[in-house]
Amino acid sequence: MKIVRRKPQHQFCAEQHSSLLQEVLKNRVIEDESALDLTLRGLYPYHSLSNIDVATDMIVKALTSQKEILIVGDYDVDGATSIALAIRVLREFGALNVRYTVPHRILDGYGLSRSLVQKILRNPPDLLITVDNGISNVDGVELARENGIDVIVTDHHLPPEILPNANAIINPNLVGDQFPSKALAGVGVIFYLLLSVRAKLMEIGYFGEYPAPNLAKYLDIVALGTISDLVPLDANNRKIAQQGLLRMRQGVMIAGIHALIEVSNRKRENLSTSDIGFGVAPLLNAAGRLDNMQVGIELLLTDQAEEALAIANELFTMNEERKTIEHEMRETADSILTDITLSKEDLPLSICLYDESWHQGITGIVASRIKEQYYRPTFIFAYDNEGLLKGSGRSIRGIHLRDLMSNVARDHQGLIETFGGHAMAAGLSIYEDNLHKFEKAMSEEIARFIEMTPNSDELLSQKIYSDGELPATGFNLGFADEIKLAYPWGQQFPEPIFDDAFEVLDYRILKGAHLKFTLRKPQSPMTFEAMAFFQAHQLVDNVKEIHCAFKLDVNEWRGNRNLQLIIDYFEPIQ
Repeated sequence: MKIVRRKPQHQFCAEQHSSLLQEVLKNRVIEDESALDLTLRGLYPYHSLSNIDVATDMIVKALTSQKEILIVGDYDVDGATSIALAIRVLREFGALNVRYTVPHRILDGYGLSRSLVQKILRNPPDLLITVDNGISNVDGVELARENGIDVIVTDHHLPPEILPNANAIINPNLVGDQFPSKALAGVGVIFYLLLSVRAKLMEIGYFGEYPAPNLAKYLDIVALGTISDLVPLDANNRKIAQQGLLRMRQGVMIAGIHALIEVSNRKRENLSTSDIGFGVAPLLNAAGRLDNMQVGIELLLTDQAEEALAIANELFTMNEERKTIEHEMRETADSILTDITLSKEDLPLSICLYDESWHQGITGIVASRIKEQYYRPTFIFAYDNEGLLKGSGRSIRGIHLRDLMSNVARDHQGLIETFGGHAMAAGLSIYEDNLHKFEKAMSEEIARFIEMTPNSDELLSQKIYSDGELPATGFNLGFADEIKLAYPWGQQFPEPIFDDAFEVLDYRILKGAHLKFTLRKPQSPMTFEAMAFFQAHQLVDNVKEIHCAFKLDVNEWRGNRNLQLIIDYFEPIQ
């Protein structure tokens, strides 16, 4: 690991913020000064999305003739919020026959699979709209079309070479699509389509003398899905995320999100992207990982506070079970890694692990943990059925996972059954007999990519980017609060990180995995409590001084608020 200090990228000035935060913002990629504006002014219009007019006309026709509409989603938070948004808005538009379904992770696989379509055909709709899926479901879309169902695919995942034969596909990542942001989450894509439908309904006088529904009131749902899916927070997504967070902080949100915030023990008044990512989203995700996301979707659809709280508590219990399973899987994975004697000096180019006892719903989390520890593209597989394995892959900066899998599938016909995803995260299915062949093929593909990449020796070297040393005036609750609330921080717009050397006054290990330090700035009376999560393995006995990369945080306990450092990485100073 290497700590690298960021360099200024621009000279735009955000005068509404402190001078310290202004200096941090200069280290972020900002397209122009308007990108610092978090109001809805300047939100990209929907018109440039390919095929949006065709999809809009189809939905308007279905609404005006009361055709039956089925929304098909995914089993993660982006999928659940996409379904809830579509159902709520279409009902507000007057749809009387709109319902949803979501595939069962184990029984149906991903997206609009043939298995799921066969179930849908027992009670077929007139119009089927996918949300956060469908772009890779060529066979499922074809089966639906063959049986007289019109299909609109809304998705944000990278398209395969062969597109499904849908009536319309809305995806900003389609080749030739002119929409300025390629980073929309699935919930963002369906939000834009619904904006277009609203405009068309207004144009034809559908709402009569009544005001058209204001879709901005649903930004709490759109923000939840956008933040949870870890899409890049470009200027457009920052507006969506911040406006949704502001509504949540003001208590303007659906009952389900309010209940999730309460059960996750987060403070509504200063809710941040990290609160969503580490507190709220895991509860909702637990339903799709362990059982069926329908529980989470019903939470987002209810308007009854009491019912919402009951479902949120049920999700909390599921998430505790998920944590237990994840811990057991991680222990098994660590054991396997120990058995094959992985050393950081001689790591393979990719890590590929499988155990028949592992749960499909937790593979992505375990892959992320192992990738973070060893900094190699990592694939974790679990048994599906009849010799088939389902895998989750997580990648590192500069190595595009889906593109690599596409190349492996092209060069090794029949090796991968299905695959899809993004640059940093992807999923696939292979037969158990092909596991070692896949591992070998993937390592060869990564080696080929590295050989063709300039400065390839840097590619596998893990770096953490810092905003430099934090002045003494920055170690206070006011600056920590300012950072938390000023912007939605996330992918490609990272939360401020600083680096410095500290004396270690005390430390202890918590739950066998985390470290709690008491630190002091050298030649200074300032002392701080600091947490280093999942870094106990880094500890050196009797360490006296460390150099660390850290974030500012506020620890709230029994009404007291204290500054706390969250250590992303540390190394002992000899």
